[in-house]
Amino acid sequence: MSLLVALGIGALTGTGIWLMLRARTFDLILGLTLLSYAVNLFIFAMGRLKVAAPPILDPSLPPTLETYADPLPQALVLTAIVIGFAMTALMLVIALRTHLETGSDHVDGGGSDRT
Repeated sequence: MSLLVALGIGALTGTGIWLMLRARTFDLILGLTLLSYAVNLFIFAMGRLKVAAPPILDPSLPPTLETYADPLPQALVLTAIVIGFAMTALMLVIALRTHLETGSDHVDGGGSDRT
């Protein structure tokens, strides 16, 4: 399971960086979104991947690290997801406004002859 998560994080990171290197605003926003998903998965994976382990203390289970999941990465990722949605919405509004004013979706506002 850890190998699949690592491959997923690597694929998201690679795709996000490739999209960010393009000169289009929509590609830039999509690349930043994929990169933020990769960072969220990385933070979540740092809290040890455990299946069916509760993050809240249960009196019936022994209080050891083997029986519980770490709740701190989960809380950090949930906060990062909310902030990521807000930043994506802000970037979309700025990109749309720039597109309406310049008539181009290039990052530098240049002509459409470049890809």
